[in-house]
Amino acid sequence: MGPILATRELHKSFGALVVTRGVSLSIAPGELHALIGPNGAGKTTLIAQIMGTLAPASGQVLLEGADITRLAPHRRARMGLARSFQITALPGELSALETVALAVQGVGPAPLRMFGRAARDETLNAPARAALDAVGLAGCAGVPAARLSHGEQRALELACALAMSPRCLVLDEPLAGMGHQEGAAIVALLRGLKRRYAILLVEHDMDAVFALADRVSVLVAGRIIATGAPEAVRANAEVRAAYLGEDAPC
Repeated sequence: MGPILATRELHKSFGALVVTRGVSLSIAPGELHALIGPNGAGKTTLIAQIMGTLAPASGQVLLEGADITRLAPHRRARMGLARSFQITALPGELSALETVALAVQGVGPAPLRMFGRAARDETLNAPARAALDAVGLAGCAGVPAARLSHGEQRALELACALAMSPRCLVLDEPLAGMGHQEGAAIVALLRGLKRRYAILLVEHDMDAVFALADRVSVLVAGRIIATGAPEAVRANAEVRAAYLGEDAPC
């Protein structure tokens, strides 16, 4: 079986600044593939190209073998590509259940239906409740999103992604801004999602990366300098010198 998500030789420049240099990577079914790299490496630009909010100058994005390079973000979402964001942006006045139901509606046959009707639609609420239960928020269904803790809001974002029946999850720094206890809860949640979904995880928390990842790719100055099993990447001299803050051995 081929990869669920793949990029082939993606290039992107802004004027003279080259931010993506022939990036090729793949995420296998059930794999958690971590993408790491220093600030300014081009991770955000790469995610934007994968999700369709930024068009590459050249190269391809493939979802289950289908070329989605020129598809709009909403079409990619309906095909099974879901994401979370580095900065949480939830409709705080809506309850957790209403928030996830909106995500279900967004990939359904009537995404523009008025929410007054949608709020009573069990075809939206049933998968929304299932997604909340999957991330441990079943007891918070009626709580406004704005009243949830930071960690709970991160989990709510994951519930929104899961409710879209994804084939692949793209998670942009889901542990950002978390304390140890909240971070541990999200790591446990991601560990539970492994094997059920293909996951591309962009994360700065190296403890979480090496605890969760099946493979790790390292992006530096817009190019992948290493891909492999976590321990092999950790031992790579170029990675240690460029990113992990260690001197390469003599």
